[in-house]
Amino acid sequence: MTWQLTEDVEEFHRAAGDYLAADAARCTALLTVSETVRRHGPHAFGEAGPARFGWWREPGGGRVGAAFLQTPPQPPMLAPMAEPLARELAQVLRGAGVPLRGVKGGDGSAQAFAEEWTGGGGWTVALRLRLFRLGQLTPKRPAPPGAARQATADDLPLAAAWMKEFAADIGESSGADHTRNVARRVADGCLYLWESGGQPVSTAARSPLLAGQSRVSPVYTPPGLRGRGYAGAVTAAVSRSALDAGAEQVLLFTDLANPTSNALYQRLGYRPLADYVDLAFT
Repeated sequence: MTWQLTEDVEEFHRAAGDYLAADAARCTALLTVSETVRRHGPHAFGEAGPARFGWWREPGGGRVGAAFLQTPPQPPMLAPMAEPLARELAQVLRGAGVPLRGVKGGDGSAQAFAEEWTGGGGWTVALRLRLFRLGQLTPKRPAPPGAARQATADDLPLAAAWMKEFAADIGESSGADHTRNVARRVADGCLYLWESGGQPVSTAARSPLLAGQSRVSPVYTPPGLRGRGYAGAVTAAVSRSALDAGAEQVLLFTDLANPTSNALYQRLGYRPLADYVDLAFT
């Protein structure tokens, strides 16, 4: 087999960096997650185990044609790849004794991986996502009352609490401490708040510029403040900050089960690019 596995993020970037950058939009998650590990260490996303990486190279030392990464206990993320390569990767990870609870990726490759891992049928769809790319940014006019500003260290307690609430809203563990994650975003100048009446009412963040792309995530407004246009306003502000930083592509994922957010982002100028799925092994 021609899959190579490593826990060394620098080795991964040397081997697969050009492959990821060549399709930076569809590889946005792998680019940003691996860069976070690169900057903050193998346990940047938790202490369940070091991050794991892999790439597939054509026989005879040819070009890299597929890649994945995993930050335990999260499932592996698959870059775009042919279904036979996804099946082969499942075999390689099983042979390496890697415990998995699911897989994330494009519909076809993720399903092929799941079928190989489970023997067929032993999985369910946990989440369907759509990747959007910004065309012409079109903020709503007039904007809601208030203005956007970059978050500072003083905002950490509130922002971390909101991140925890956001995680609960999307079905992730609500027990995690998000302070370290939020602190990194603040330090990078990539976390924004919308303030109205002198009080923060909504937040949005983006990833640092990498391979010409920046991805907006998360966007959160507390339940009692929704429906007033704050989410759209802060998303437009953070999208503008990405463009001002030199982003050639500004991206975001949406939950296909949430028609409100899907419609909102399209009104701001985001256009569908690709569909993804999170599968849970049963």
